[in-house]
Amino acid sequence: MSVQDDLAAVRRCLEDLVRTVGQLERSVTAEYGVPPASGRAENVVTIPDAPYDSGLWTDTDDEGLGARDRHAP
Repeated sequence: MSVQDDLAAVRRCLEDLVRTVGQLERSVTAEYGVPPASGRAENVVTIPDAPYDSGLWTDTDDEGLGARDRHAP
């Protein structure tokens, strides 16, 4: 097969996939009466890259290491 044949086969497969997904969306809408969600979720929470306030961790234990002010056994 040439590269052109491969690209044509990929294009056909992609068109089949798009058609199949469209049919699936229509069947879900028909069965449940609710259109599928589109795009991004409405309630997306962005977590900043800045470090957290160390005061949040004063009463916590380090996993596997015990409390911060005590030594491990």
